[in-house]
Amino acid sequence: MGNTTFEWPRGAEARDTEALELWLAVHGWEVDPTVFMAGGLGPAVQVQPIGGACQDGEPGLLILPGETVEYARDRIRIAPRSTVPAACGAS
Repeated sequence: MGNTTFEWPRGAEARDTEALELWLAVHGWEVDPTVFMAGGLGPAVQVQPIGGACQDGEPGLLILPGETVEYARDRIRIAPRSTVPAACGAS
């Protein structure tokens, strides 16, 4: 079924949106064209199953700049961040 994760980059551009739309379509999801949010780190996108709202009446999923999205068992979710802390610099 292809790649199960997609990284939504900070400062996303049109080509990133196109790539996200293709990835979502493979999994039966789409970008909600009625929701647009711009921020200092780039745009956020709202996604939903193709044809409407989520099964439980949820509006979909908001993907913020720099987040990785994961597809698993007919659901899209934000992938957990790594639990390994980033290095703070050399000693």
